[in-house]
Amino acid sequence: MQNVTVTKARDSFTTGLGVIAATLGSAVGLGNIWKFPALTGLNGGAAFIIVYLLSTLMAGLVVMVAELMLGRRSKSDALTTFKVLHPKNASWALIGAAGVLSAFLILAFYTEVAGWVFAYIFKAASGAVLSSDPKVTSAGFEKLITDPVQSVFWQCLVLVFVGAIIVAGVSKGIEKTTKRLMPVLFLILVMIGVRSLTLPGAAAGLEFLFRPDFSKVTGGVVLTAMGLAFFKLSVGMGTMITYGSYFRDDQNIPMTALRVMLADLTVSILAGIAIFPAVFTYGFKPEAGPSLLFITIPAVFSQMPFGNVFVVLFFVLGAIAATGAMLSILEVPVAYLHQRFGMSRFKSTALTVILLALIGSTAALSNSVLANFKLFGMTMFDFYDFLTSNLLMPVGGLFICLFVGWVWGEEKVRAALSNDGQLKNGAIISIFLFLVKYVAPLTITVILLRGLKII
Repeated sequence: MQNVTVTKARDSFTTGLGVIAATLGSAVGLGNIWKFPALTGLNGGAAFIIVYLLSTLMAGLVVMVAELMLGRRSKSDALTTFKVLHPKNASWALIGAAGVLSAFLILAFYTEVAGWVFAYIFKAASGAVLSSDPKVTSAGFEKLITDPVQSVFWQCLVLVFVGAIIVAGVSKGIEKTTKRLMPVLFLILVMIGVRSLTLPGAAAGLEFLFRPDFSKVTGGVVLTAMGLAFFKLSVGMGTMITYGSYFRDDQNIPMTALRVMLADLTVSILAGIAIFPAVFTYGFKPEAGPSLLFITIPAVFSQMPFGNVFVVLFFVLGAIAATGAMLSILEVPVAYLHQRFGMSRFKSTALTVILLALIGSTAALSNSVLANFKLFGMTMFDFYDFLTSNLLMPVGGLFICLFVGWVWGEEKVRAALSNDGQLKNGAIISIFLFLVKYVAPLTITVILLRGLKII
């Protein structure tokens, strides 16, 4: 531990509410707005939610607790954490390196999607995307993503916006921003949800979302729920290790992780309540994918009274969700550069943003000038997505479990989670140890094989 150089003073979260807001902001993303609700409805409603919750407890929540614990114990960035906690074997630092790389590549394509959302706030406000005809809204979306200038412009704007918050620091930037954004996110969700519940098709929309249909719960559905449960909590890419390093010493990590998981699920369900009553009222298909977000939603809301207001609110909601996620992901490489190389926060953020603008532009141009340039049969956008979601993240999560359960060991885990008596329930730690040693590695291995199309 003595061989690792760290910065003298480290910023950190200052309040318990700030911890919850920042961690929830990391877990909540655009997937909450369209992917989770749609997959729930298409795969058995409440039955799918039950399978998802069980999968979360077996994998996603376990890795989240492990990452937060390692980060708080080391007070270091994602890569340095493993050098601090296991200095005798430098190869374990490869887990952290994979996390930093994963975070960087995720931002390379995620900032492009976020750019579309930010663009749609202004397009919706001007009425440019409001039409009851899906063909019109589809053409508008196609025009945006195939325009190389617009694509790169909005991606760079998003990067500068998020970078400006990161430069302000952990407490004055990330914590302050997420403490303001998360309540607004819930407020907008409730407002749109209440409006949707007054529509004639509300009952059909709620039935689609909540009616349990266990006949749809096949092996494929279980695997889908397992994969979603792992990826939804923003684990396997260094974000929770980095955020954990900013936790106060008296923060109850298992309880914090559980609260974030439940709040994240609540956001997803509220999003479904906000979307599907309107979708069913106006006869649209509740299909998962970007088409629901950028094509179906504008067409649906354009037919509602005051629909122009609600569609703007909807994309503001999407922008808030994307911002919280991007802050946590961007913090991973920034924290690494800041701590390991002694760069100022401004320089480490600026360098990361510039590199992301360069690499990310290949994703932004995947629907235009680089549409025919492919790696392994995939555009650069799809390649970054596949490499991170199907390989780097599950591999990172798997080895984090192996490190915590089998290398770091029970004694250190109990000491880290007990935190001088803060977590007095030893049974909870015992359950966590069982899950992290046996259940989570097996579950994540299945998710990995599924993502690589081996099973």
